[in-house]
Amino acid sequence: MTFDLEERVERAKALFSEGYNCCQAVFLAYSDLFDIEKGMAEALSCGFGGGMGRMREVCGSVSGMVLLCGLISGAGPTDREAKTRNYTLVREVAEEFRAKNGSIICRELLGLVPPGSGAKGPEEAATPSARTGEYYQKRPCRELVGLSARIIGKRIALFLDKVNLRD
Repeated sequence: MTFDLEERVERAKALFSEGYNCCQAVFLAYSDLFDIEKGMAEALSCGFGGGMGRMREVCGSVSGMVLLCGLISGAGPTDREAKTRNYTLVREVAEEFRAKNGSIICRELLGLVPPGSGAKGPEEAATPSARTGEYYQKRPCRELVGLSARIIGKRIALFLDKVNLRD
């Protein structure tokens, strides 16, 4: 099975612009490749938006990559080798994201606190911000979603190539 990486990146960005959170946008851009029904994909990835429930922790787009890593290389409770492969993949995609942005932490990416400061920043309500033109103008989220979709998309392409070679 092949797919157009740039089309998937644009799909992720469009999903974010439609109102999906960062995690949902990345996860939904690829979930069909794993036969995950859209409603299930929406539900599984919903709570990771806003840096996990709007707590501004790990960026939702990074969490979307992590969810997809589980579909590529997930493991059961006793398969240490498979867990190691999965954890290695998670670290690779997160580090690639961090190398390009200086952080994987939502509040740092949004400029709410200085990168690497360890500061928590102001507490925000759980209620999501209204998606207005101003919202999209002041946040880097759409581009971060695109970057995450590209990073994980390259890994998914490799995975699909391996799967097809085994058929």
